[in-house]
Amino acid sequence: MPILKRSSYYENDYRQSPALIRARRPYIFKNAITGVAIMSFALGVFAFTLKAVGQDTFEDVVVPDATSQPPKTPNVQAGGR
Repeated sequence: MPILKRSSYYENDYRQSPALIRARRPYIFKNAITGVAIMSFALGVFAFTLKAVGQDTFEDVVVPDATSQPPKTPNVQAGGR
């Protein structure tokens, strides 16, 4: 005896039943429009961000002069002693 009632919207092999397809039919167009709107917004934010970052010339960033010698490291003996 199953504990949960089996949904009538799916077939035995978990495919959509005709009842589920009929129930979803009125929302297909609205969901497609909503998906396109969300995707357009995300792509717009992405394009705006790339354009805004691409305009920065980083002239205000101070770059230190290159050193002629590598930094000195302390003497480290092999074996950790």
